[in-house]
Amino acid sequence: MAATDFKDYYAILGVSKTASPEEIKQAFRKLARKYHPDVNPNNKQAEARFKEVSEAYEVVSDPDKRKKYDQFGQYWKQAGEGFPSGGVGADMGNFDFSQYGNFDEFINELLGRFGGAAPRGGRQSYSQSYSPRNPTGAPSGFGGFNDFGFQDAGAGTNQDSEAAIALTFAEAFNGVQKRFSLGNETIDVRIPSGSKTGTRLRVRGKGQINPMTQQRGDLYLKVELQPHSFFQMEGDNLMCEVAITPDEATLGASIDVPTPDGSVNVKLPAGVRSGQSLRLRGKGWPLAKGGRGDQLVKVAIVPPKDLSQQEREYYEKIRAIRTYNPRSHLNQVRL
Repeated sequence: MAATDFKDYYAILGVSKTASPEEIKQAFRKLARKYHPDVNPNNKQAEARFKEVSEAYEVVSDPDKRKKYDQFGQYWKQAGEGFPSGGVGADMGNFDFSQYGNFDEFINELLGRFGGAAPRGGRQSYSQSYSPRNPTGAPSGFGGFNDFGFQDAGAGTNQDSEAAIALTFAEAFNGVQKRFSLGNETIDVRIPSGSKTGTRLRVRGKGQINPMTQQRGDLYLKVELQPHSFFQMEGDNLMCEVAITPDEATLGASIDVPTPDGSVNVKLPAGVRSGQSLRLRGKGWPLAKGGRGDQLVKVAIVPPKDLSQQEREYYEKIRAIRTYNPRSHLNQVRL
């Protein structure tokens, strides 16, 4: 990645570098609602902005990724892969990466310091073969790094490779075909429906080549779901939160709730409590064994901020005649 390609994830989300996790979450939800493709159909600019916001949130909402991003900037992912504990042993604290046009230049200069001959600025074979298990830079197929973030999955005869793949909720739910470039080779991979964060997909015979045997390992794709403005995953279930009014909670009501299949009508029982979850069976995520999981609808009672004069009068009447006190048991509380 060239220096001019640097993305300031904090600026994209409109928060400061010291923003709390809650501030980051609130900023993302606001932007996600604004630019979501469902709200902006056929708007390529909004779609691109939504992906950019999702990418930024995916990094800075994760404590480990955020720490690497704060330290290494645009090279956080490569540095995180290339220098795990027990690697080359170089002190990376307070290191200035801005002097390098790309990560290959940094690797070349670093190897030069340890006895390598690669000059800064030259794209020598070191940049394609360096890994913590191969610090001498000896050729090893795809090598430790490349432009697609692939990394050695093991030493010796293990020629498997691994790469992360980001999917939208729609892509993961429905399944999608993705195209990858591996050096001079282009492959099409079919992602089955039902993938979720942590799912590892195996692509046979597309890993690294053993220079001794010329046998090729497998490529493993690790799925990462991009955040959605409404849905979240909770195990095998799909989760969402829906706001309801105090009268709907008290008297019960019928409300429309979005699902992957479209809106469905859900009956709220009288007396439903804020935070209570209702289960929509078979409306959730596709399961590996077949069928669908459930969708959990978490209700949140939201009082109105702006009341008409008549509404205020009725609420005052209700308060005057109300006999129920949800805090009556607190009278018995003692240390």
